[in-house]
Amino acid sequence: MDAQRLLERFLRYVKIDTTAREGADAYPSCPGQLELGRLLVEELRAMGIEGARQDQHGIVTATVPPSTEPDAPVIAFCAHLDTSAEATGAGVKPQVIEDYPGGDLVLPGDRQQVIRTSECPELEKLVGRTIITSDGTTLLGADDKSGVAVIMETAAWLMEHPQHRHGPVRLLFTCDEEIGRGVDHVDLDGLGAAVCYTLDSSGADTIDVETFSADLAVVTIRGAGVHPAIAKGRMVNAVRVAADFLAQLPCERQSPETTEGREGFLHPYAISGGVEQVTIRILLRDFETPKLDGLAQLLRQAAVASTAQFPGAAVDVAVTVQYRNMAEGLLREPRAAGNAQRALERLGRTAKRTIVRGGTDGSRLTEMGLPTPNLASGQHTPHSTLEWACLEEMVQAAEWLVALTEVWAEESSR
Repeated sequence: MDAQRLLERFLRYVKIDTTAREGADAYPSCPGQLELGRLLVEELRAMGIEGARQDQHGIVTATVPPSTEPDAPVIAFCAHLDTSAEATGAGVKPQVIEDYPGGDLVLPGDRQQVIRTSECPELEKLVGRTIITSDGTTLLGADDKSGVAVIMETAAWLMEHPQHRHGPVRLLFTCDEEIGRGVDHVDLDGLGAAVCYTLDSSGADTIDVETFSADLAVVTIRGAGVHPAIAKGRMVNAVRVAADFLAQLPCERQSPETTEGREGFLHPYAISGGVEQVTIRILLRDFETPKLDGLAQLLRQAAVASTAQFPGAAVDVAVTVQYRNMAEGLLREPRAAGNAQRALERLGRTAKRTIVRGGTDGSRLTEMGLPTPNLASGQHTPHSTLEWACLEEMVQAAEWLVALTEVWAEESSR
Protein backbone atom coordinates (compact mmCIF):
# COMPACT_ATOMS: atom_id res chain seq x y z
CA MET A 1 0.00 0.00 0.00
CA ASP A 2 1.35 3.43 -0.94
CA ALA A 3 1.21 5.28 2.39
CA GLN A 4 2.51 8.56 0.99
CA ARG A 5 -0.08 8.58 -1.77
CA LEU A 6 -2.81 7.78 0.75
CA LEU A 7 -1.67 10.69 2.91
CA GLU A 8 -1.66 13.05 -0.07
CA ARG A 9 -5.20 11.98 -0.97
CA PHE A 10 -6.40 12.61 2.54
CA LEU A 11 -4.78 16.05 2.76
CA ARG A 12 -6.28 16.98 -0.61
CA TYR A 13 -9.78 15.94 0.42
CA VAL A 14 -9.89 17.62 3.84
CA LYS A 15 -9.11 21.01 2.31
CA ILE A 16 -12.47 21.01 0.51
CA ASP A 17 -15.27 22.39 2.69
CA THR A 18 -18.05 19.81 2.69
CA THR A 19 -19.92 20.87 5.85
CA ALA A 20 -23.46 19.48 5.83
CA ARG A 21 -26.15 22.15 6.31
CA GLU A 22 -29.19 21.00 8.25
CA GLY A 23 -32.36 22.60 6.94
CA ALA A 24 -30.95 23.32 3.47
CA ASP A 25 -33.39 22.82 0.61
CA ALA A 26 -30.73 21.57 -1.79
CA TYR A 27 -29.32 18.05 -1.96
CA PRO A 28 -26.48 17.83 -1.28
CA SER A 29 -26.72 20.61 1.26
CA CYS A 30 -23.47 22.37 0.30
CA PRO A 31 -21.55 22.80 -2.99
CA GLY A 32 -18.32 21.43 -1.56
CA GLN A 33 -19.72 17.92 -1.63
CA LEU A 34 -20.26 18.24 -5.37
CA GLU A 35 -16.73 19.57 -5.76
CA LEU A 36 -15.19 16.67 -3.84
CA GLY A 37 -17.34 14.19 -5.74
CA ARG A 38 -16.15 15.58 -9.08
CA LEU A 39 -12.55 15.25 -7.92
CA LEU A 40 -13.11 11.61 -6.96
CA VAL A 41 -14.62 10.84 -10.36
CA GLU A 42 -11.58 12.38 -12.06
CA GLU A 43 -9.21 10.35 -9.91
CA LEU A 44 -11.15 7.12 -10.43
CA ARG A 45 -11.15 7.58 -14.19
CA ALA A 46 -7.42 8.28 -14.07
CA MET A 47 -7.04 4.86 -12.40
CA GLY A 48 -8.76 3.30 -15.42
CA ILE A 49 -12.21 2.91 -13.89
CA GLU A 50 -14.22 4.12 -16.87
CA GLY A 51 -17.69 3.84 -15.36
CA ALA A 52 -17.09 6.21 -12.46
CA ARG A 53 -19.87 8.80 -12.29
CA GLN A 54 -21.50 11.43 -10.12
CA ASP A 55 -25.29 11.50 -10.33
CA GLN A 56 -27.63 14.48 -10.08
CA HIS A 57 -27.68 14.13 -6.29
CA GLY A 58 -23.89 14.27 -5.95
CA ILE A 59 -23.57 10.57 -5.15
CA VAL A 60 -20.47 8.98 -6.68
CA THR A 61 -20.42 5.35 -7.80
CA ALA A 62 -17.83 3.25 -9.55
CA THR A 63 -16.93 -0.41 -10.09
CA VAL A 64 -13.53 -2.00 -9.83
CA PRO A 65 -13.94 -4.83 -12.37
CA PRO A 66 -13.29 -8.40 -11.23
CA SER A 67 -9.82 -9.75 -11.76
CA THR A 68 -10.28 -13.53 -11.70
CA GLU A 69 -13.69 -14.09 -10.08
CA PRO A 70 -16.48 -12.52 -12.16
CA ASP A 71 -19.08 -14.75 -10.47
CA ALA A 72 -18.09 -13.80 -6.94
CA PRO A 73 -20.66 -11.88 -4.86
CA VAL A 74 -20.55 -8.16 -5.51
CA ILE A 75 -19.31 -6.26 -2.46
CA ALA A 76 -19.43 -2.50 -1.89
CA PHE A 77 -17.31 -0.05 0.08
CA CYS A 78 -18.97 3.17 1.23
CA ALA A 79 -17.90 6.47 2.80
CA HIS A 80 -19.56 9.87 3.06
CA LEU A 81 -18.30 13.15 1.60
CA ASP A 82 -19.82 15.58 4.09
CA THR A 83 -18.53 16.65 7.49
CA SER A 84 -20.31 17.62 10.68
CA ALA A 85 -21.57 21.16 11.24
CA GLU A 86 -20.59 21.02 14.92
CA ALA A 87 -17.38 22.83 13.97
CA THR A 88 -16.50 24.55 10.72
CA GLY A 89 -14.92 22.57 7.91
CA ALA A 90 -13.88 25.68 5.96
CA GLY A 91 -10.23 26.59 5.65
CA VAL A 92 -8.86 23.36 7.09
CA LYS A 93 -5.09 23.56 7.61
CA PRO A 94 -3.94 20.01 8.30
CA GLN A 95 -0.86 19.45 10.46
CA VAL A 96 1.20 16.31 9.76
CA ILE A 97 3.21 15.09 12.74
CA GLU A 98 5.67 12.44 11.60
CA ASP A 99 7.24 10.09 14.12
CA TYR A 100 4.88 11.25 16.87
CA PRO A 101 7.04 11.49 20.03
CA GLY A 102 4.23 11.00 22.52
CA GLY A 103 2.59 13.46 24.87
CA ASP A 104 -0.07 16.10 24.41
CA LEU A 105 -0.46 17.89 21.06
CA VAL A 106 -0.89 21.67 21.20
CA LEU A 107 -2.60 22.86 18.02
CA PRO A 108 -0.88 25.86 16.41
CA GLY A 109 -3.92 27.83 15.22
CA ASP A 110 -5.39 28.05 18.73
CA ARG A 111 -2.95 27.05 21.43
CA GLN A 112 -5.81 26.66 23.89
CA GLN A 113 -6.79 23.60 21.85
CA VAL A 114 -4.82 20.62 23.09
CA ILE A 115 -5.24 16.95 22.21
CA ARG A 116 -4.45 15.38 25.57
CA THR A 117 -3.35 11.81 26.10
CA SER A 118 -5.44 11.79 29.28
CA GLU A 119 -8.52 12.26 27.09
CA CYS A 120 -7.26 10.23 24.12
CA PRO A 121 -5.37 7.31 25.70
CA GLU A 122 -5.15 5.59 22.32
CA LEU A 123 -2.52 8.19 21.37
CA GLU A 124 -0.09 6.59 23.80
CA LYS A 125 -0.10 3.44 21.65
CA LEU A 126 0.82 5.38 18.50
CA VAL A 127 4.28 6.71 19.38
CA GLY A 128 6.40 6.74 16.24
CA ARG A 129 3.37 6.90 13.93
CA THR A 130 2.19 9.73 11.68
CA ILE A 131 -0.60 11.78 13.25
CA ILE A 132 -2.70 14.32 11.33
CA THR A 133 -4.64 17.11 13.06
CA SER A 134 -6.24 20.41 12.10
CA ASP A 135 -4.67 23.65 13.36
CA GLY A 136 -7.32 23.75 16.12
CA THR A 137 -9.64 26.30 14.49
CA THR A 138 -11.62 23.83 12.34
CA LEU A 139 -12.55 20.21 12.07
CA LEU A 140 -9.95 18.01 10.43
CA GLY A 141 -12.64 16.19 8.44
CA ALA A 142 -11.34 12.67 9.07
CA ASP A 143 -14.99 11.81 9.63
CA ASP A 144 -15.27 10.64 6.96
CA LYS A 145 -12.53 11.69 4.59
CA SER A 146 -10.25 9.09 6.14
CA GLY A 147 -12.79 6.54 4.88
CA VAL A 148 -12.93 8.23 1.48
CA ALA A 149 -9.13 8.20 1.17
CA VAL A 150 -8.88 4.57 2.31
CA ILE A 151 -11.42 3.41 -0.28
CA MET A 152 -9.78 5.43 -3.05
CA GLU A 153 -6.33 4.03 -2.26
CA THR A 154 -7.78 0.51 -2.13
CA ALA A 155 -9.31 1.01 -5.58
CA ALA A 156 -5.98 2.25 -6.93
CA TRP A 157 -4.15 -0.76 -5.47
CA LEU A 158 -6.65 -3.21 -6.97
CA MET A 159 -6.35 -1.60 -10.41
CA GLU A 160 -2.54 -1.77 -10.17
CA HIS A 161 -2.52 -5.44 -9.10
CA PRO A 162 -4.72 -7.36 -11.56
CA GLN A 163 -3.23 -10.63 -10.33
CA HIS A 164 -4.98 -10.18 -6.97
CA ARG A 165 -8.00 -12.44 -6.73
CA HIS A 166 -11.24 -10.52 -6.35
CA GLY A 167 -14.73 -10.20 -7.72
CA PRO A 168 -16.66 -7.03 -8.65
CA VAL A 169 -16.14 -4.22 -6.11
CA ARG A 170 -18.59 -1.33 -6.03
CA LEU A 171 -17.54 2.03 -4.62
CA LEU A 172 -20.18 4.33 -3.11
CA PHE A 173 -19.62 7.87 -1.84
CA THR A 174 -22.69 9.45 -0.28
CA CYS A 175 -23.68 13.01 0.69
CA ASP A 176 -25.25 14.54 3.80
CA GLU A 177 -24.75 11.51 6.06
CA GLU A 178 -24.17 13.84 9.01
CA ILE A 179 -27.74 15.16 8.75
CA GLY A 180 -29.35 11.75 8.24
CA ARG A 181 -29.80 11.97 4.47
CA GLY A 182 -26.84 9.91 3.29
CA VAL A 183 -28.71 7.14 1.50
CA ASP A 184 -31.89 8.99 0.56
CA HIS A 185 -30.96 8.77 -3.13
CA VAL A 186 -28.91 5.58 -3.24
CA ASP A 187 -30.13 3.14 -5.90
CA LEU A 188 -29.70 -0.26 -4.23
CA ASP A 189 -30.84 -2.15 -7.32
CA GLY A 190 -28.30 -0.29 -9.40
CA LEU A 191 -25.62 -0.90 -6.79
CA GLY A 192 -26.37 -4.60 -6.98
CA ALA A 193 -24.24 -5.56 -3.99
CA ALA A 194 -24.70 -8.58 -1.74
CA VAL A 195 -23.00 -6.83 1.17
CA CYS A 196 -21.52 -3.40 1.87
CA TYR A 197 -18.96 -1.98 4.31
CA THR A 198 -18.88 1.61 5.52
CA LEU A 199 -15.44 2.97 6.41
CA ASP A 200 -16.53 5.35 9.14
CA SER A 201 -15.24 4.18 12.52
CA SER A 202 -12.43 5.07 14.90
CA GLY A 203 -9.00 3.54 15.27
CA ALA A 204 -8.05 0.21 13.77
CA ASP A 205 -9.35 -3.36 13.46
CA THR A 206 -12.88 -2.76 14.78
CA ILE A 207 -16.13 -3.95 13.22
CA ASP A 208 -19.17 -2.01 14.38
CA VAL A 209 -22.05 -4.48 14.40
CA GLU A 210 -24.54 -2.39 16.39
CA THR A 211 -25.52 1.24 16.28
CA PHE A 212 -28.02 3.34 18.13
CA SER A 213 -31.58 3.46 16.93
CA ALA A 214 -32.40 7.11 16.41
CA ASP A 215 -35.34 9.49 16.21
CA LEU A 216 -35.40 13.27 15.90
CA ALA A 217 -37.82 15.38 17.94
CA VAL A 218 -38.66 18.90 16.81
CA VAL A 219 -40.36 20.83 19.60
CA THR A 220 -42.25 23.94 18.50
CA ILE A 221 -43.27 26.36 21.23
CA ARG A 222 -45.71 29.13 20.35
CA GLY A 223 -46.28 32.14 22.58
CA ALA A 224 -47.92 35.52 22.09
CA GLY A 225 -45.86 38.57 21.24
CA VAL A 226 -46.67 42.16 22.12
CA HIS A 227 -44.61 45.27 22.88
CA PRO A 228 -43.01 44.90 26.34
CA ALA A 229 -44.48 48.23 27.40
CA ILE A 230 -47.98 46.83 27.25
CA ALA A 231 -47.18 43.16 27.85
CA LYS A 232 -48.81 42.68 31.26
CA GLY A 233 -51.46 39.97 31.02
CA ARG A 234 -50.98 39.71 27.26
CA MET A 235 -47.47 38.45 26.46
CA VAL A 236 -46.67 34.75 26.52
CA ASN A 237 -42.90 34.53 26.12
CA ALA A 238 -41.96 31.38 24.17
CA VAL A 239 -38.33 31.80 25.32
CA ARG A 240 -39.39 31.42 28.96
CA VAL A 241 -41.58 28.46 28.07
CA ALA A 242 -38.60 26.86 26.30
CA ALA A 243 -36.44 27.35 29.39
CA ASP A 244 -39.10 25.70 31.55
CA PHE A 245 -39.46 22.83 29.05
CA LEU A 246 -35.71 22.15 28.91
CA ALA A 247 -35.37 22.36 32.69
CA GLN A 248 -37.70 19.37 32.99
CA LEU A 249 -35.53 17.10 30.88
CA PRO A 250 -33.03 14.83 32.66
CA CYS A 251 -29.47 16.14 32.67
CA GLU A 252 -27.84 14.03 35.40
CA ARG A 253 -29.05 10.92 33.59
CA GLN A 254 -30.24 10.12 30.06
CA SER A 255 -28.00 12.80 28.56
CA PRO A 256 -24.88 12.37 26.38
CA GLU A 257 -22.74 13.91 29.11
CA THR A 258 -23.75 11.26 31.69
CA THR A 259 -24.14 8.04 29.68
CA GLU A 260 -21.87 5.45 28.09
CA GLY A 261 -21.93 1.94 26.68
CA ARG A 262 -25.44 0.82 25.88
CA GLU A 263 -27.18 3.65 27.75
CA GLY A 264 -29.50 5.84 25.68
CA PHE A 265 -30.12 9.57 25.94
CA LEU A 266 -32.04 12.72 25.05
CA HIS A 267 -29.88 15.42 23.47
CA PRO A 268 -31.20 18.96 22.88
CA TYR A 269 -28.66 20.27 20.38
CA ALA A 270 -30.19 23.30 18.66
CA ILE A 271 -32.56 26.09 19.67
CA SER A 272 -33.79 29.12 17.75
CA GLY A 273 -36.55 31.68 17.89
CA GLY A 274 -37.95 34.51 19.98
CA VAL A 275 -40.94 35.60 22.02
CA GLU A 276 -43.57 34.37 19.60
CA GLN A 277 -42.01 31.03 18.64
CA VAL A 278 -39.07 28.84 19.65
CA THR A 279 -37.92 25.66 17.95
CA ILE A 280 -35.83 23.05 19.78
CA ARG A 281 -34.25 20.06 18.04
CA ILE A 282 -33.64 17.01 20.22
CA LEU A 283 -31.94 13.71 19.39
CA LEU A 284 -33.43 10.51 20.85
CA ARG A 285 -30.97 7.60 20.98
CA ASP A 286 -31.02 4.05 22.34
CA PHE A 287 -29.78 0.63 21.25
CA GLU A 288 -33.20 -0.83 22.06
CA THR A 289 -35.64 0.68 19.59
CA PRO A 290 -38.76 0.40 21.81
CA LYS A 291 -37.09 2.63 24.41
CA LEU A 292 -37.26 5.55 21.99
CA ASP A 293 -40.99 5.71 22.65
CA GLY A 294 -40.25 6.23 26.34
CA LEU A 295 -37.88 9.09 25.56
CA ALA A 296 -40.50 10.70 23.35
CA GLN A 297 -43.03 10.35 26.15
CA LEU A 298 -40.73 12.33 28.47
CA LEU A 299 -40.87 15.18 25.97
CA ARG A 300 -44.64 15.05 25.74
CA GLN A 301 -44.96 15.09 29.52
CA ALA A 302 -42.71 18.15 29.67
CA ALA A 303 -44.87 19.81 27.01
CA VAL A 304 -48.03 19.26 29.07
CA ALA A 305 -46.36 20.62 32.20
CA SER A 306 -45.05 23.72 30.43
CA THR A 307 -48.37 24.60 28.88
CA ALA A 308 -49.96 24.29 32.31
CA GLN A 309 -47.31 26.60 33.76
CA PHE A 310 -47.73 29.16 30.96
CA PRO A 311 -51.41 29.53 29.99
CA GLY A 312 -51.76 30.57 26.38
CA ALA A 313 -48.63 28.78 25.25
CA ALA A 314 -48.72 25.83 22.87
CA VAL A 315 -46.00 23.16 22.77
CA ASP A 316 -45.94 20.67 19.90
CA VAL A 317 -43.63 17.63 19.86
CA ALA A 318 -43.09 16.06 16.41
CA VAL A 319 -40.96 12.91 16.26
CA THR A 320 -39.53 11.46 13.04
CA VAL A 321 -37.58 8.26 12.49
CA GLN A 322 -33.90 8.67 11.54
CA TYR A 323 -32.31 5.19 11.55
CA ARG A 324 -32.40 1.86 13.34
CA ASN A 325 -29.87 -0.43 15.02
CA MET A 326 -28.14 -2.51 12.34
CA ALA A 327 -27.77 -5.55 14.62
CA GLU A 328 -30.92 -7.40 13.50
CA GLY A 329 -30.14 -6.99 9.81
CA LEU A 330 -26.56 -8.21 10.23
CA LEU A 331 -27.76 -11.33 12.02
CA ARG A 332 -29.63 -12.25 8.83
CA GLU A 333 -26.34 -12.21 6.88
CA PRO A 334 -23.59 -13.44 9.20
CA ARG A 335 -21.02 -13.45 6.38
CA ALA A 336 -20.94 -9.64 6.41
CA ALA A 337 -19.10 -9.36 9.72
CA GLY A 338 -17.72 -12.91 9.58
CA ASN A 339 -15.79 -12.38 6.35
CA ALA A 340 -14.44 -9.07 7.64
CA GLN A 341 -13.12 -10.90 10.67
CA ARG A 342 -11.55 -13.64 8.54
CA ALA A 343 -9.90 -11.10 6.27
CA LEU A 344 -8.21 -9.41 9.21
CA GLU A 345 -7.02 -12.75 10.56
CA ARG A 346 -5.20 -13.34 7.26
CA LEU A 347 -3.24 -10.19 7.97
CA GLY A 348 -2.23 -11.54 11.38
CA ARG A 349 -4.53 -9.14 13.21
CA THR A 350 -7.54 -9.67 15.44
CA ALA A 351 -10.87 -7.98 14.81
CA LYS A 352 -12.93 -6.61 17.66
CA ARG A 353 -16.69 -6.50 17.24
CA THR A 354 -17.96 -3.30 18.78
CA ILE A 355 -21.01 -1.09 19.20
CA VAL A 356 -21.11 2.55 18.16
CA ARG A 357 -22.95 5.25 20.07
CA GLY A 358 -24.14 6.86 16.89
CA GLY A 359 -25.24 5.86 13.43
CA THR A 360 -23.77 5.42 9.97
CA ASP A 361 -24.99 5.10 6.42
CA GLY A 362 -24.72 1.40 7.23
CA SER A 363 -27.59 1.69 9.70
CA ARG A 364 -29.93 2.84 6.96
CA LEU A 365 -28.51 0.55 4.29
CA THR A 366 -28.91 -2.48 6.56
CA GLU A 367 -32.47 -1.44 7.36
CA MET A 368 -33.12 -1.19 3.61
CA GLY A 369 -31.90 -4.76 3.10
CA LEU A 370 -28.19 -4.35 2.32
CA PRO A 371 -26.13 -5.73 5.26
CA THR A 372 -23.53 -3.06 6.05
CA PRO A 373 -21.23 -3.29 9.07
CA ASN A 374 -18.91 -0.37 9.79
CA LEU A 375 -15.11 -0.73 9.73
CA ALA A 376 -12.33 1.27 11.37
CA SER A 377 -10.67 3.89 9.18
CA GLY A 378 -8.09 5.58 11.42
CA GLN A 379 -10.17 8.57 12.56
CA HIS A 380 -10.41 9.79 16.15
CA THR A 381 -12.43 12.35 18.19
CA PRO A 382 -14.92 13.20 15.42
CA HIS A 383 -17.11 16.32 15.32
CA SER A 384 -14.48 18.35 17.14
CA THR A 385 -11.65 20.77 16.50
CA LEU A 386 -9.58 18.20 18.42
CA GLU A 387 -10.22 15.59 15.72
CA TRP A 388 -7.18 13.65 14.50
CA ALA A 389 -6.22 10.69 12.35
CA CYS A 390 -3.39 8.17 12.18
CA LEU A 391 -1.89 7.45 8.77
CA GLU A 392 -0.70 3.95 9.67
CA GLU A 393 -4.22 3.01 10.82
CA MET A 394 -5.57 4.26 7.49
CA VAL A 395 -3.03 2.09 5.68
CA GLN A 396 -4.13 -0.87 7.82
CA ALA A 397 -7.74 -0.18 6.83
CA ALA A 398 -6.85 -0.24 3.13
CA GLU A 399 -4.93 -3.51 3.57
CA TRP A 400 -7.99 -4.92 5.32
CA LEU A 401 -10.23 -4.02 2.38
CA VAL A 402 -7.85 -5.70 -0.06
CA ALA A 403 -7.89 -8.88 2.02
CA LEU A 404 -11.66 -8.65 2.28
CA THR A 405 -12.04 -8.66 -1.50
CA GLU A 406 -10.11 -11.93 -1.64
CA VAL A 407 -12.18 -13.57 1.10
CA TRP A 408 -15.39 -12.69 -0.73
CA ALA A 409 -13.93 -13.95 -4.03
CA GLU A 410 -13.66 -17.37 -2.47
CA GLU A 411 -17.45 -17.42 -2.04
CA SER A 412 -17.80 -18.11 -5.78
CA SER A 413 -16.02 -21.45 -5.41
CA ARG A 414 -17.97 -22.70 -2.40
